[in-house]
Amino acid sequence: MEYSEKRVSTGEEERLRTLQITPPDKAVFQAVLDNWDQVAKPLDGLGVFEPLTAQIGAIQGTANVDLSQKGVLIFCADNGIVEERISQSGQEVTLAVLKSMAKGQSSVCKMASHLGAATIPVDIGVNSDECVPGVVQRKIRRGTRNFFHEPAMTKKETLQAIFTGMALMRDCKAQGYTILALGEMGIGNTTTSSAVAAALLSCDSALVTGRGAGLNDEKLHRKQQVIAGALSRYGLFGADPLEILSTVGGLDLAGLTGACIGGAVYHVPVVLDGVITMTAALCAERLVPGVKDYLLPSHKGREPAVKLLADALGLLPVIDGDMALGEGTGAVMMLSLLDMVLCLYRDKTAFADLQMDRYQRYDKR
Repeated sequence: MEYSEKRVSTGEEERLRTLQITPPDKAVFQAVLDNWDQVAKPLDGLGVFEPLTAQIGAIQGTANVDLSQKGVLIFCADNGIVEERISQSGQEVTLAVLKSMAKGQSSVCKMASHLGAATIPVDIGVNSDECVPGVVQRKIRRGTRNFFHEPAMTKKETLQAIFTGMALMRDCKAQGYTILALGEMGIGNTTTSSAVAAALLSCDSALVTGRGAGLNDEKLHRKQQVIAGALSRYGLFGADPLEILSTVGGLDLAGLTGACIGGAVYHVPVVLDGVITMTAALCAERLVPGVKDYLLPSHKGREPAVKLLADALGLLPVIDGDMALGEGTGAVMMLSLLDMVLCLYRDKTAFADLQMDRYQRYDKR
């Protein structure tokens, strides 16, 4: 169903807010950890990757952890705030990169292809009427409004984007995907994510606003001024997350929020990328508590908001590469690491194979 083509009533908001998330299976989580202890290696030798793979198994409901069909869901949209000179590039770049994704030529597509993961670019709000072949068409509107002067989206548009993300996650589950990474593309979306993050975290916008694709000092200062002014004008500190998302967010952020919620609803492990997907993740958790148990972090990223967002979600990004590429590239790197780790889990060498005694665990984890 294309939620952008139906009316979203007040009943849809109520349905969203009353969703009940079933926690991942604790018994399976423990079973995966117990299986790791049977692998011929020091106990907990793979560090955080052992509980991360246990989390995947718990989400999937089986100790036979399955990453056989991997996908990257990439939400693409434009942001009206670029009118305020907060970016190096214009909105035409969003469409150009979307076309590159459709041809499998963008950075994330090449990395995902190397891994054997499918890339699924979604036009949820690119400022163009062009229908790009190879792109999933779910356009809500042609970009958002300039939130420095008016709210970026109506509540109806925001809910449409959220339900679109949920529906895409449902469809991917039906198509057999066993794990999905999230990505995005949209000039100006580090500004929208910084604004949303500052409001959600009730912190000074300067603490969470970075240089994005490489702003100089002058443009960074302008970006910080724009965000601070909007947050103050709309009174968003401590506001409802749906209001925050509608007022200073973006269609890609709202779609990603829905995808995070959809992962929890349909029991699909979701790998987050950097600051934009993590901002969406916090929105999702604030709207529907329990979503965070279905989310896996990937990298720390260069944007200053990442650590605060990770702490708020209780997540520990494992890749520290000072990355700022976006598109979902960090999440794809995480998929590759999980793949390597799971080769030890699936085809384990047992202690008996090495004619040695098994390590004994004296603490219960």
